[in-house]
Amino acid sequence: MIDGKPLVQPWVTDGGAWPEDCGHTLQSLPVEAVSLGPPAQRPHPQALQPAAERGTRPSAPKDQRTTSAYIFGAICPNKGKAAGLVMPHANTEALNAHLAEIALTVEPGAHALVMLDQAGWHTSSALQVPPNITLMPLPPRAPELNPVENVWQFLRDNWLSNRVFQNYDDILDHCCNAWNNLASQPTRIASIGTRKSANEF
Repeated sequence: MIDGKPLVQPWVTDGGAWPEDCGHTLQSLPVEAVSLGPPAQRPHPQALQPAAERGTRPSAPKDQRTTSAYIFGAICPNKGKAAGLVMPHANTEALNAHLAEIALTVEPGAHALVMLDQAGWHTSSALQVPPNITLMPLPPRAPELNPVENVWQFLRDNWLSNRVFQNYDDILDHCCNAWNNLASQPTRIASIGTRKSANEF
């Protein structure tokens, strides 16, 4: 628990299993090399403009509330796998929970290399890095080097933008559904994670 809110959305069990209707079990998603970026904060609904007739200005729903949830996600482009948690805050405690979740998905005998930017909670001395994970900080101000940045854009473009959420549980539901939809598309994960600019540094 963080500030009285659950670390993960309510239907994730202690064993990390999703309910049958989601169709995913985190332990069944082995990750050998993962990319970890900053959490995707619930986007403001007006972030993307819907299509409109030429010469007109489209309207988009606008929500003035500030309650947020954060998707902590990691992908393995080579295997087309993903592991993630939806958290109420972006901080060291939340990242520790995510690293523990990633560690559970790494195949026995494998080691995960986790690329991440230099956000404060990524460089904290309080991080608890599991023995089967190595963190690889990327240079500052270089999001183009982290393939997971495209993941956040894909989630916003396809499932999270231009919405007014009913309440916090609705935010959690949308974030979890968006992540599960992505996790069910290994070819898409491989495509997003192996774009040219992310493999030339």
